[in-house]
Amino acid sequence: MEIAGPAGIIEADYRAATEQARARRGAAGAQAVLCHPHPQYGGNLHDAVLDCAARVLLDAGVGVLRFNFRGVGGSQGSFDQGRGEVDDLTAAAAWLRDAFPGQALWLGGYSFGAYVAWQALAATAVAPQRVLLLAPPIGPMEFPDRPAGCRVDVFAGDRDEFLQPAALAAWAHVHLHLIPGADHFFAGQTAALAAEIRLALGQASDDAHA
Repeated sequence: MEIAGPAGIIEADYRAATEQARARRGAAGAQAVLCHPHPQYGGNLHDAVLDCAARVLLDAGVGVLRFNFRGVGGSQGSFDQGRGEVDDLTAAAAWLRDAFPGQALWLGGYSFGAYVAWQALAATAVAPQRVLLLAPPIGPMEFPDRPAGCRVDVFAGDRDEFLQPAALAAWAHVHLHLIPGADHFFAGQTAALAAEIRLALGQASDDAHA
């Protein structure tokens, strides 16, 4: 599918949760947009870590929109160091809001995609109800420590080579889920990642405003 974006066409893929999964959720509904890792290192919407997150979300009754940043796959434009990519995410989020009015909007991203999702929180037009960040490269990239106005879950491996432990430990206003033995790519650890995401989603109803 295609979404109109600020740099032209955005190539995207939307998957709806099954009726059974939505019924299990027992809520008004939620839709998530997920951002892929760095475009200059092969990142795209078909990333395996995003596949893992998408499966968990769909099973939890949350619809999932994935898209290619500008210059990737069928998306028009060219890489913009994260600035234009925030605009791409804003356009994707607007598509979800228009397509599913009244439903909660969630943001998620892996690595560079987590960076873009975090930067997008400064855009008042996005205003998600929940944020899921997978292996955010905090330290090498800037993640300003600020209240997000919603629950933020961070999933990271304790062997992540692109993450500075001191910077992560000092990061307030987030719920941290450390996965023992996992590196930045969650190699051999996607089942553990999926389990942590499921656990976080199960906690949400009891701790949504923590």
